[in-house]
Amino acid sequence: MTMALVARRCGVSPMTVSYCYNQPDRVAPGTLRRVLAVAAELGYPGPDPTARSLRRRHNGAIGVVLGEHLAYAFEDPQARRFLTGVAEVCRERGAGLNLIPTTGEDQDVDRVRSASVDGYIVWTTVDSDPVLGVVSGLDKPVAVHGGPAVPGARVVSIDNRASARELAARAFADARRPAVLSFPFDRDRRPRLESGPDPDLVRFPVTRDRLLGVHDHCREAGFDPALLPVAVVARNDRADAAALVDALLDRGVDAVVAMSDQLAFAVLDAARRRGLRVPHDLAVAGWDDGPDARREGLTTIAQSLHDQGRTCALIALGDRPPSRGPGWTATVRDSTR
Repeated sequence: MTMALVARRCGVSPMTVSYCYNQPDRVAPGTLRRVLAVAAELGYPGPDPTARSLRRRHNGAIGVVLGEHLAYAFEDPQARRFLTGVAEVCRERGAGLNLIPTTGEDQDVDRVRSASVDGYIVWTTVDSDPVLGVVSGLDKPVAVHGGPAVPGARVVSIDNRASARELAARAFADARRPAVLSFPFDRDRRPRLESGPDPDLVRFPVTRDRLLGVHDHCREAGFDPALLPVAVVARNDRADAAALVDALLDRGVDAVVAMSDQLAFAVLDAARRRGLRVPHDLAVAGWDDGPDARREGLTTIAQSLHDQGRTCALIALGDRPPSRGPGWTATVRDSTR
């Protein structure tokens, strides 16, 4: 069934039928009702949306490249807050949202390139991710949350190095055996416990900058970063981090900077199991100041992932983002000395 047949049956031009679907305000009300009634009678569904978007070079949607399996968007508290901000802008602007999971497979590039979107948001990824070259070469607006920086894209992120330096100063005060509970270093996501890993070898920019900031404080405080125990988790998950937290505490660690509130909660869980007093026996600090941080009395870096999601969505839609970058503050509570 074609537009031309509907036009002949109604005695109007095909352009008028097109206007009835795409610009109905340009058609007289009586004509509009007649065309839609005849189309319904003939089983004509209207212009093909894919062909229409190709003609207009406009899809009415933005794509979020997760760099994770799809369930991550719903399981990870950080991702949920960020995507809530993205979805809020999409609702306000009448835009769709396309979640594009990538896991380092060969099909990632094709999946991203073929997405019917007007702009992209890339969730923080490794420096060498081939997806970055694809999205920056499509002549569409691109926002990268957390980094890395690539030509043609805007990075939306707090100053992770400066915030880590400040947080370490709070958490490591009077500590004799400080440690870090870290996000993954690279896409192999291998959990492990290391001593003094080189931050320059870390492939995720957020993880690298936070580790560099901790090192900055250690040097200022006269502590050799090469002696710093760093437990690397496979993912940002409170339960999964438990075994690594136990490994740190078995070493006699008395202060932990964790790279998220969820990981910090895992440290607090272990302290309760072992009967350790927080912060007297064990100081703990995290990132994000999520809803449970106040209840847990957690010292943390407060940032709004929701607002950063909104900013990324505005960039992906081609709008001007806020003139100031995302802010952060060190929120000091009872979990540090």
